[in-house]
Amino acid sequence: MDKLRAMALFVATAEKGSFSAAGRLYGLSPASVSRHVNELESSLGIALVHRSTRALTLTESGLSFLHDARDILARVKAAETALTDRNEAPRGLLRVHSRTMFGVSVLAPLHPALSRAYPDLVVDLHLSEKPVRLREEGFDLDFRIAPPAEHGLVRRRLFLSRRLLVAAPEYLVARPPIVAPRDLLSHACLTYWINHERVCWRFRDGSQEEEIGIPSAFSSNNGLVLLTMALAGQGIALLDDYTVAEHLKDGALVQILPQLRVTNTTFEEGIFVTYSETPFMPTKLRCYIDFVVSHWGQPLTRHEQVDDRY
Repeated sequence: MDKLRAMALFVATAEKGSFSAAGRLYGLSPASVSRHVNELESSLGIALVHRSTRALTLTESGLSFLHDARDILARVKAAETALTDRNEAPRGLLRVHSRTMFGVSVLAPLHPALSRAYPDLVVDLHLSEKPVRLREEGFDLDFRIAPPAEHGLVRRRLFLSRRLLVAAPEYLVARPPIVAPRDLLSHACLTYWINHERVCWRFRDGSQEEEIGIPSAFSSNNGLVLLTMALAGQGIALLDDYTVAEHLKDGALVQILPQLRVTNTTFEEGIFVTYSETPFMPTKLRCYIDFVVSHWGQPLTRHEQVDDRY
């Protein structure tokens, strides 16, 4: 007996309500479908179906087995699809959501190379600071700076990241030197607007931590705006390392207090990729994530790149 085929015929019978309807679906006679279901019942040692001349209903065991049979058949189909996908190049539409600055600084610059590598893959990239609900909003994956709390999602930390204090060299000319965190109080600080509470930056030197209320010379809820202001010599900004890496490299910005860790939230920052949990990851999703990991290591702290699976 082909047990998988018998299970498929049992599921079709339960969903269609008769052996004849299931038979039409599979091109079999009602008697042939009934025989397959009988053989399945015999192999399991339980009755799955109540048969009568008027109606066909499931037994209590049949109702329970129906759920398991559907799950088994779905997993088999997913495995077959995954096996086929592994031998094919990624194709189709991939809807990606990301925090704005990671999308602007990392994902968008990588896209031309990605497009050359996978010409049949179409990426729809959305950027915002708000959390998204993957299934409800139709996204395949989301790049976040914190792990998700939702059930049924896979979270994978791709990279560790740090926040750095930066300013344009011309801003620092003829201004008081900055050798300790409190020296920032006499400087123009460009701050990220989170809410109406005062802005605090936290500093860590080994095991010692210090928190300082920072006066804002300019504030915005968009990191790209703060980067633009810092590059224009308007003050000191606290930005993610991947956001300022190229500007530090070409000298457009310099790092301030490099001996200290600094943050406006927590010191355990990172980039998490989040996607729906399925038995097998679709090829287009796997290839996109692998491409980002392989083509973008941490420009500043590459040795800290990680690949944690939760």
